[in-house]
Amino acid sequence: MNARVTVVGAGSWGTTFGKILGDGGADVTMWARRPELAHEIDEAKRNSRYLPGINLPRSMHATHELAASLEAAEQVYLSVPSRSARETLAQLRPILARSEAPIISLMKGVEKRSGLRMSEVIAEVLDCDPARIAVVSGPNLAREIAQEQPTAAVVSSHSAETAATIARTASNSYFRTFVNTDVAGTEFGGVLKNLIAVATGIVDGVGYGENTKASIITRGLVEMTDFAVAYGAQYDTMQGLAGIGDLIATCQSPLSRNNTAGRLLGQGYTLDDVVDHMEQTAEGLSSVEPILQLAHAKGVDMPIVRQVKMVLDGTMEPRDIAPHLTTDDDTPQEETQYGSSDRGGALRRTLERARDLFGDGGRRSRRD
Repeated sequence: MNARVTVVGAGSWGTTFGKILGDGGADVTMWARRPELAHEIDEAKRNSRYLPGINLPRSMHATHELAASLEAAEQVYLSVPSRSARETLAQLRPILARSEAPIISLMKGVEKRSGLRMSEVIAEVLDCDPARIAVVSGPNLAREIAQEQPTAAVVSSHSAETAATIARTASNSYFRTFVNTDVAGTEFGGVLKNLIAVATGIVDGVGYGENTKASIITRGLVEMTDFAVAYGAQYDTMQGLAGIGDLIATCQSPLSRNNTAGRLLGQGYTLDDVVDHMEQTAEGLSSVEPILQLAHAKGVDMPIVRQVKMVLDGTMEPRDIAPHLTTDDDTPQEETQYGSSDRGGALRRTLERARDLFGDGGRRSRRD
């Protein structure tokens, strides 16, 4: 039987993921805050505001009544801005308390007040078993997927069974889903790449070329890995779809909201102007401060993110941003695949895991 699923949030990404699920055979109910949007999705199978020109599956329905959208839902997908996640979850709690349905975060942000990842906010507000929660991340530009361009993503959960169940549901002819159990790494990859994308957007808006952007993207991956590993993520996750894959897509595409926000900043717009201009939330703008606070707590140096904050605060001219040139002193530094705070620990742990698995120093190939 087809899975009955609900997607809470009908922006471009929520609607696109509803299409992914519907094209994979699920019966999809969308919850839209605005009644007129719910009506358009339900009757016309269109979302002309966020996905103009895209036909939605006939198996997709929509309502603006939250309780009605969740009736008999076997899986619940959350696609709301991170700043409103706690409020939305508080409304969901009395409904989901009567259900054992997995809850899947499509959100890529951290809570500004607490610094919690979205899966942690879900677990806290709903007071549910983390094994019931999954997150989705990867190089997922909504419009390209809505146009059915071939794409891959990662589903992560502390429960391998939960991840596999969601991956089977969220797969179709143009969307392939992989799985892992590194929730922290998968979520932080989705958060941190937004901050690097803002930086590449800034230098693009200023008028700098591909060398500058490539330098920031490459050093940005080091910052992302350094930070994520310090918070318990696996090094390998940052080298996969949720790390470098999402980073490349978000930094180089004009479809990226964070890249667009950065480009406007580089062109001289103020932060308030950028927020007013953006039709949907650029999560990177609100994640800069909490990420820097978390980095400081672990002693992780993040010069790219730090300079993005200076631009946002108006204490640095966009033209002066050059975080890839920032060093502690003038001493030539050796390029590494990991940052200073980990001091090679990620690579060491990878080798240790290989020895534990294979008993031969990890020389044999691991095959799934």
